[in-house]
Amino acid sequence: MTQTQKPRRPVSPVKKGKRLSPATAAELLLEIGVEELPYQVIAPALIVLKDSAEQLLKGQRLAFQSARTLGTPRRLTLVVEGLATQQTSMVKEAMGPSKAVAFDQAGQPTRAATGFAAGQGVSVQDLQVRQTPKGEYLFAVKQEPGRPAKVVLEELLPQLIARLSFPKAMKWNNTGVRFARPVRWLVALYGGATLPIEVSGITAGNRTEGHRVLGSANGIVVRDAESYLKGLERQGVTPDPQRRSHMIEEQIAALCKETGFTLNVDGDLLDQAVYTTECPNAIIGSFKSAYLEVPQEILITSMKEHQGFFSLLHKETGKLVPHFIAVTNNRAKDMGLIREGNERVLAARLADAKFFFDEDRKVKLEERVTKLAGVTFHQKLGTMAQKQERVGELIERIVENICDSVGHSPISSPDLSECQRAAKICKADLLTGIVGEFPELQGIMGGEYAKHDGESLAVSQAIRDQYLPRSIEGELPKTVEGQVLSLADRLDSLAAFFHVGIVPTGSEDPYALRRHATAIVRILLEGAGAIMLDLGQAVENARAIVAESGFKTDPVQSGDAQRRLVEFLFERVRHYVRTIHGLRDDVMNAVLYVADRQSFELRDLLAKMQALQSMTVKPEFDSLIVGFKRAHRLVEKERWDRKPVDPTRFQAQSERDLHDSVSQTQRDKMTGFMHAGQYGYAIDYLVELKPAIDAFFAAVMVNAEDPAVRSNRLSLLQEVDEFFRRFADFSQIVVQGS
Repeated sequence: MTQTQKPRRPVSPVKKGKRLSPATAAELLLEIGVEELPYQVIAPALIVLKDSAEQLLKGQRLAFQSARTLGTPRRLTLVVEGLATQQTSMVKEAMGPSKAVAFDQAGQPTRAATGFAAGQGVSVQDLQVRQTPKGEYLFAVKQEPGRPAKVVLEELLPQLIARLSFPKAMKWNNTGVRFARPVRWLVALYGGATLPIEVSGITAGNRTEGHRVLGSANGIVVRDAESYLKGLERQGVTPDPQRRSHMIEEQIAALCKETGFTLNVDGDLLDQAVYTTECPNAIIGSFKSAYLEVPQEILITSMKEHQGFFSLLHKETGKLVPHFIAVTNNRAKDMGLIREGNERVLAARLADAKFFFDEDRKVKLEERVTKLAGVTFHQKLGTMAQKQERVGELIERIVENICDSVGHSPISSPDLSECQRAAKICKADLLTGIVGEFPELQGIMGGEYAKHDGESLAVSQAIRDQYLPRSIEGELPKTVEGQVLSLADRLDSLAAFFHVGIVPTGSEDPYALRRHATAIVRILLEGAGAIMLDLGQAVENARAIVAESGFKTDPVQSGDAQRRLVEFLFERVRHYVRTIHGLRDDVMNAVLYVADRQSFELRDLLAKMQALQSMTVKPEFDSLIVGFKRAHRLVEKERWDRKPVDPTRFQAQSERDLHDSVSQTQRDKMTGFMHAGQYGYAIDYLVELKPAIDAFFAAVMVNAEDPAVRSNRLSLLQEVDEFFRRFADFSQIVVQGS
């Protein structure tokens, strides 16, 4: 027996601006009051709260106008406007036995019919007989009226709160409920009336709490969203994150205008300020100018990571100034004490940073290298010293490969000795005090210390740039030596993790291998100096060096490992080219499917894709592909002895013309265009085959009765197919009618 449900009317939310009448709709307000939440979890929790609420309400056939969320460190709030007071009614239908089984010859209901009716809660007389593809069957049709929204919400809201999950959750009482921080109060109102839901031992009411310092001890009685917002504002809370963000930006802009400084813009720091405050108040403070002797990256990072302070720059020079902006969660008549407190705490942090910096410079990077043997890279992949050695070996092969590609161009060829020197000491800064305190400064401090140790500018800059780009849209290495070091480091990581079977699956990528692959693609396609690297060969070199290290190979990854890793890189190429250049998926696939996995260069592949896509918009291209695909399908489908084409077996001039069009002479011309990178000419050459292909299919029947003639024609089409595949796999191209 099957059941289907048919809504009597649409249950999707009412479109914005279209309100249900006051008699049929009301407002829902839900607030979860908590101890101060970590700022990182608030924005994701608000997204989940809104999405889950919309899903649950739709699933329960409760129409609504709109849903929005608000949030601070002490509260997560949901407001649903225009929420229906009643569920939409439903008509339930259940199919029962066939008519032949349900009624006897006299037309009287059998036990099958009466049993089905009783099971569905209807009388036999109310059963309906309907024609189905299987014949005539009985159906029970029942009207299910919607329940009051208040009743549904009392069941629904605890489920909604339970859907919130956090990277780290805790239990704080004997209810066993887990949340990011202890839940202290709940507000649940529908149409102004309290919904007495219970979560973690707390029963919801109509009273919320104001600012921890600025609010009153008695809290606020809430009637609806309007009184909720106004009441919180009076007690020092701005619940809307967007409004707090605007307030902070305006306050900072006013301070910068007043002082003449420029803000060192940091979106992450702004988010932190928004979600660590309920009553944001920006103040400016200062620190001793003597600390400016320390590299500004250290000062900026110390202010950000330790205190959440914004750093300020000189408007003309762009250099750091001895001032900062703090966003406090308070509003006092005299902010002087708060400013002084922040300055004292920051002074201690900067003193620690200066101490680490001074101590680090007493030991050269080269002297730290031997101690990398005690730093684990990964439990399956040995130490950081071993990784650094592999990177150095791979760099030599990459530089040789680049020089071969560009003909020793002085613009693009890196200095091998400089690259090798950078590789020899590139990881040593991991053992410094500053990087131990601020891991995000690795590489940056290595470059700084290398310069202090007397290393060349090329070496220090390469070390500084080795982790660039740090994000998908981040800054690229500035020098060709830095690009080479970054490429070698990332290729080694990819080869090593693939070697031991640690491969990204789904959304899981704990070692950021997709980011490494994307960085490789960006460096080779965007990097200054136009590095021409045979990436296929570089991947093979990286794999060979890792294999020689003796690490245990994962059996799943051992088969065709080169192709597996190249395909992983090609997925990142597809994503990059689709996003940045707007190329079609079928165009990318056509080029990549025929690319040699052992030897390829990304700029060359991109140029080929762009040439192919530019041709797809021309009117003659679609009909060419239709003809080609007809030939391709015949070659793919039919079986023949694959003997060379025998011109003596041609029976029509169109066969001779097509054979001439793909002769060795024509193939040599095509190859010349390809080697010269003249892909536009190469595609034009393919387009010129269209008349010959069309004439061939118009004049002859491929599946001739004579097996020898049939085989010869299939071999000719195979030559056509191979001629096209010199450029791309055109069977991947999607056109109308193909």
